[in-house]
Amino acid sequence: MKNIYLILFVLFSGFIYGQNCKSIFIGEVLDFHDKKPLINATVKLVGTNKITIADEKGKFTFKDLCDQTYNIEVSHIGCETKRIAVLINGDTYIKINLEHHIEELNEVTLSSDSFIKKTKTGQESIIKTKDLERFSAASLGDALQQVSGVSSINTGNTIVKPMINGLHSSRILILNNNVRLQDQEWGIEHAPNIDINSANQISVIKGSGSLAYGGDAIGGVVVVNPNNIILKDTLYGRTIIGGQTNGRGYHISSTLNKNYKSGWFAQIQGSYKKNGDFKTPDYNLTNTGLNSVGLAARLGKKKFESGFELYYSYLNSEIGILGASHIGSAFDLERAINLGQPILIEDFSYSINVPKQKITHHLAKANYYKRFQNFGKISLQYDYQNNQRFEFDVRIGDRKNIPAVDLTLQTHTLLADVNLDANLDRKVDFGFMARYQDNFANPDTGVRRLIPDYTKYDFGVYTTTEWRVHDAIVLDAGLRYDFNRMDAKKFYRKSRWEERGYNVDFSDIIIEETNTQFLTNPVFDYHNISASVGVKYRLNEKNQIILNYNLASRPPNASELFSDGLHHSAARFELGNLRFNKEVANRISASHTYTTSKFNVITEVFYNKIKDYIYLRPLDFILTTRGPFPLWSYQQTNANLFGIDLTATYKITNALQWQNKTAFIKGYDLDTNLPLIDIPSFNTTNEIKYSKEAWHNFSASLKSDWVLEQNEFPDFNFEVENELNGEMTTIDISSPPPAYHLLHFYSEVTFPLHKKTRLNIGIGINNLLDTSYRNYLNRMRYFADDLGRNITLQVKLNY
Repeated sequence: MKNIYLILFVLFSGFIYGQNCKSIFIGEVLDFHDKKPLINATVKLVGTNKITIADEKGKFTFKDLCDQTYNIEVSHIGCETKRIAVLINGDTYIKINLEHHIEELNEVTLSSDSFIKKTKTGQESIIKTKDLERFSAASLGDALQQVSGVSSINTGNTIVKPMINGLHSSRILILNNNVRLQDQEWGIEHAPNIDINSANQISVIKGSGSLAYGGDAIGGVVVVNPNNIILKDTLYGRTIIGGQTNGRGYHISSTLNKNYKSGWFAQIQGSYKKNGDFKTPDYNLTNTGLNSVGLAARLGKKKFESGFELYYSYLNSEIGILGASHIGSAFDLERAINLGQPILIEDFSYSINVPKQKITHHLAKANYYKRFQNFGKISLQYDYQNNQRFEFDVRIGDRKNIPAVDLTLQTHTLLADVNLDANLDRKVDFGFMARYQDNFANPDTGVRRLIPDYTKYDFGVYTTTEWRVHDAIVLDAGLRYDFNRMDAKKFYRKSRWEERGYNVDFSDIIIEETNTQFLTNPVFDYHNISASVGVKYRLNEKNQIILNYNLASRPPNASELFSDGLHHSAARFELGNLRFNKEVANRISASHTYTTSKFNVITEVFYNKIKDYIYLRPLDFILTTRGPFPLWSYQQTNANLFGIDLTATYKITNALQWQNKTAFIKGYDLDTNLPLIDIPSFNTTNEIKYSKEAWHNFSASLKSDWVLEQNEFPDFNFEVENELNGEMTTIDISSPPPAYHLLHFYSEVTFPLHKKTRLNIGIGINNLLDTSYRNYLNRMRYFADDLGRNITLQVKLNY
C-alpha cells in the first residue's frame, strides 16, 4: 500500500508540475467604432481576486496564469459591461471591443428627461415622456402644439391634424416606431391613427429633416418613439386613469415592460377612451362623442452587436361629427353661418350617430440589425399596414347603415439601411426603400366614389453624411432620389371629362365606354430629387447657431389627382386635376440658441418657396340632386411661406419659472398675389410655473393663450341664386373669426408609495374663464363655437 501511495503521489506531483501556470495574458480594450484605446478600463478574472486597469494605450496584462478557460469581465465608464470566455494556452493576446457611442448610451437610460435628436442641424424639438403623459386623453395633434410653430387644422375637437409652419396632411411625414404612417393622410378631416399613450418621446423636425425618412416632407417630420430598452433585469409599468367634465369623458391606459440583462425585452400597452357630447360655454355640441381602443405590443432582443424587434399596433376609433354640420345645400351653410349657433342642439348623450367616422388601423413590423467591426451597422425592416376608413352620411331607407365612403388601404414596405460609423467624426449612411400600396374603394356604397381604386409603387435611395469638423462645428448633407408610380382605375362622367378638357389631353387612357361614362386607366410616373445641407456652430458656451437648406419634392396624392364627387363628411363637392405636377420646395432656415443658467431662448426663422403648390379652395357651388353644394377645387400655383418661431424660458427663482412660445407666419400665392388659405394667425403663449420638490414634487402653472385674428386671407366667397325668389345669396366662407384669449391651469403632485412605486395626481382646467371663441383653422367654425371650460383629473401610477 505504501508503494501504491508513493506512485500516486509522484504521478499527481508530475501532473501539477506539468501544468503550465506561467502563461501571460495580454489584451487591449478598444472603442468598437474608431478603435481608440479605452483608458482606465477595468478587467477582471471572474472567480479570482485578479483585477487590473488598462493603461493609456488601452492595454492590460495578467501574469502567472494556468492554461485553462477564464471568464473575463471588462467595464468602462459610460460603456456596456462585456463578459467573454478566453482560453489561455501559453502566452495569449486578444483585442476586446466595447461600445462607447453616446447615442447608444442614451438608449439604455430609464430617465424620461433623456432624449436623442434625430438630426444634427435641423430645426428639431423634443416632447418628452412627462409632457406627453398629460395628453393621455387627447390626440397626437393636441400634444404637438406644445412646440412653437406647430398648430393644427381641426374638424371639431376630436379630429386634430398637425400643421407645421403652415403645412399639413401629405406634406408632413409621421413615423410610428420607424414606420411611416399610411392612413389616407390626404384628408383634412383624417386624423393620424396613432395612440398618444404608446409614445415615449416625440421629435418634431421642421422642414424635410432626415432624408432617410423620405424626400417629400415639405412641411416637416414627426417621429414617434416607444419606450427605451433597458439592458438590465427589470419589470416596470405605468397606469393612467383620468376623467374630464366636458364630454363627461374617461380614459385608461396601461403599459407593462419586461427587460433582461441579456437584451431580451417585451412590452404590451393598451388604452381606452370614451367621450360623450362636448359643450361650448352656451350649448351642447350634439353628436361629437368619441370611442377609441388602442393596443401595441413589442418583442425582441437588443444588444449592441445585433438585435431584432417584432412590433404590432392596433387602433380602432369611432368619431362623431357635429350633427349641425350636416347640410343639405349651400343655403343650409349660409343659414348656419348667419345663425351664430348650431341648428341642431340636443341633450347630452354618449351615442354616436351619423354623420360619423369609423377607422381601424393595423401596423406590423419586423426589423433586424447587425454591427460589424471597422465597418458599421446594417439594418433591415419590413412593415405592413392596413387602414380601413368608413365615413357615414345621413341616409334613409336601406342605405341608412351603409357608409358613403368605404376605403381600404394596404401598404407593404421594405427598408434597408447601412450606417458607416467606424469613424465617429465622419459618418456615412445610405439605404433604399421599396413600397407597394393598394387602395380599394368599395363600389357598394351607392355613392359615386370620391377616390378610385389604385395601386402605388415607390422606390427610393438615399445617402447622408455627418462630419464633425471639430468640437464646435458639425456639418451634414444628404441626397435622395424617389420614383413614384400611381396606377388607377377611375370612371368619369362624359360631361365632366369634356368640361375639364380631358378629351384633348387624356383620350389615350380611356379603356371602356358606356352611354354616360368613361372608364379610364391613368398611370403617372414621378421622379423626385431631394437634398439637404446643414451646419451647426457652437460660438461659445452660451451661443449656438444652425443654418440649413432643404430641397424637397412631393408628387400629388390620389385626392389631388382624382377627387370627383361629394365628400359627405366634409359636406362639399371636391374636384381634383389630372394635370398636376409635383411640388418642389426650397426651404432655408436659421436658428440661434442662447443659454445661461437662468435664461434660454431659441429663435428660428425660415423661408419656404414652393413651386406648383397644391391647395384646396372654395370655387363656386355645384347643383346636385340634393341642391346646390359648395364646390371646392384643388388648384396649383407658386407660393412662399416665411415666419419666425420663438421659445424662451426664464428661471425667476429656483421655484418660479416663466416660458413664452410665439409663432408668426405668412403665406402668399405668388401667381395671384393673394394670401394662402388656412394659414395660422399670430399666436403667443405665456406660462408661469411654480415648483416645490420638497412638497412631494408639487407644481402649479397658469398658461395664457393669445390668438390674433387672421387679417390676411383670400376672399373665396361666392353667390348662389335662390330659385324661389330669384335673389342672389352670398355665402361668406372666407371671413375669419375674431381674436381670442384663453387661460389654462394645471397642477400635479407625486407621492412615493413604495421604493419603486409612485402615485402622481394631476388636475387641469382648460379654458378657465369659459370663454366663447372660434378658431380660424377649425372646419366646424361655420356651425358652432369651440369648447368651453373643461376640468380634468388624472391619476398616474408608476411601478
